[in-house]
Amino acid sequence: MLVHLKEMVEEAAGKRCAVPAFNVFGYEDAISVVRAAEERGAPVILAANIPALVHMPPEILGGILTQIAKQAAVPVCVHLDHGKDYAAAERAIEAGFTSVMFDGSQLPFADNVAETRRIVEMAHRRGISVEAEIGSVGYSDPAMTNKHELSDPDEVEAFVEQTGIDAVAVSIGTVHRMETQGAKLDFALLEEIQSRVNIPLVIHGSTGVADDDLRRLVTYRVGKINIGTAIRMAFGRTLRQEMAEHPNEFDRIKLFQKPMEAVRAAASNKFSLLGYGG
Repeated sequence: MLVHLKEMVEEAAGKRCAVPAFNVFGYEDAISVVRAAEERGAPVILAANIPALVHMPPEILGGILTQIAKQAAVPVCVHLDHGKDYAAAERAIEAGFTSVMFDGSQLPFADNVAETRRIVEMAHRRGISVEAEIGSVGYSDPAMTNKHELSDPDEVEAFVEQTGIDAVAVSIGTVHRMETQGAKLDFALLEEIQSRVNIPLVIHGSTGVADDDLRRLVTYRVGKINIGTAIRMAFGRTLRQEMAEHPNEFDRIKLFQKPMEAVRAAASNKFSLLGYGG
């Protein structure tokens, strides 16, 4: 069933679990993630980031994801990840997304507040949830020049109060696009942040988080945890193996079957670590 972000992550934040938000790029990974969610009886967020929406416009990708969500046996939110401006958020909402994230983390604090508040006002009029980021989660890819800056608890508190967002993404040591689980998390910082705000916290870049730390994160008021690289690696590695083993196969539907199963298995493992053990 297609749902909004706010209620989903508020419920998770109040329990020892967090809803995974998987970055997906089309039907194959999205349906595989939802199948894992259905097996676990767990809610899930299908997140589309900017590269995905450059490849496939939100009107098309949103249509695919919302139809998958509507037919699912579990709650599914369709979410814009790292939207860069008002226009991107509005376009995603018009395409059927039930949640948007505005990422103004590279802006000065006052500018981030002003643009986030503008998007919140527009989205809330339409009943759509909004996530935003304060502090900045950097990238392991040297080609990405985004600053990496841990969240300041005072700024997080002020940001939440001044914007009216439904969930806040914070930086506590994770890094986007890590391919190994080597992130060093500052749990003392997380504890201080959660003492200052009463909305769910969001952790980005969580492929790089060790399994034990994922289990620990759900004991805090973390309602949403973003995972992308883990399922991309599962799909890509298995596809390479399939192509090597079947060099004369050109039917991509056949080549995609095992990679889709690999994504389902990888997603299922993350559900278990995030409190949906089944």
